[in-house]
Amino acid sequence: MAEAEFTHAPVMLAEVIEAMQVRPEGVYLDGTFGRGGHARRLLARLGANGRLLLMDRDPSAIAQAAREFGNDARVRIRQGNFAALGEWDETRQGMDGVFLDLGVSSPQLDDASRGFSFQADGPLDMRMDPGSGRSAAEWLAAATEAEIADVLWRYGEERLSRRIARAIVERREQQPLQSTAQLAELVVRTIGHRERNKHPATRTFQALRIQVNDELGALEAGLEAALEGLKPGGRLVVISFHSLEDRVVKHFMREQAAQPGNRRNLPPREAPPSRMRALGKHFASAAELAANPRSRSAVLRVAEKLP
Repeated sequence: MAEAEFTHAPVMLAEVIEAMQVRPEGVYLDGTFGRGGHARRLLARLGANGRLLLMDRDPSAIAQAAREFGNDARVRIRQGNFAALGEWDETRQGMDGVFLDLGVSSPQLDDASRGFSFQADGPLDMRMDPGSGRSAAEWLAAATEAEIADVLWRYGEERLSRRIARAIVERREQQPLQSTAQLAELVVRTIGHRERNKHPATRTFQALRIQVNDELGALEAGLEAALEGLKPGGRLVVISFHSLEDRVVKHFMREQAAQPGNRRNLPPREAPPSRMRALGKHFASAAELAANPRSRSAVLRVAEKLP
């Protein structure tokens, strides 16, 4: 399938732009460019002296950004993990807004060669940056049964994680798992169909993707780097698609905004100054839910950096 055939409908586009409070002369980072749906609208709000910084781990996303925005003097582009956004010189001048759209994008899911989906057979890869780190197949070939079970439980909340891990280890003794179809079929044979309208391998694939890409570790580092790089009054806007990543975002914003309470029968603690003001969360509208099923699980959280 050609690159141009992969499409991606940006989730909660209007809500993101409103939350960012874009100023024409401001500096804004889209740390998960994807296919540029949010970036295009952000750029449309910027004047001649504004700056839009684009990052993505995926080289195909960066290639798309270069094709579309490479000749715009207001745009800077960098391939990399948003966890390291503070290492980019362009962010050190201070930013007025940082936007992160977490998880896997529709083009990544639709491209069977990337190995993210069990809907079509492809190599068992799952790396957002195919040029670095170990693929899912390589990780499964090296991990112990206990490590596999732990990842499936922690990152996929898979209740039958031990059973699946045992089946994976038994299978690899005969033949390594190399394709998405092989893994999906193994999970189906191992645990059967237990949840209505959910493929049995859904949790397993989610867990392996998070593990391979260190998504939660990258998120924690990226949120801290974003806070450090924001100017006072700058906005942090994050879209999450499952409870594990939303929990990280929620706790980070609350910890940066809240004052610690007093503990019963203990001296009061000295409260450090709050660094952020949490501005709430949003969900997709009924109209968007009808038009874009991917928005069903999306949660948008917003916070503002305090002086």
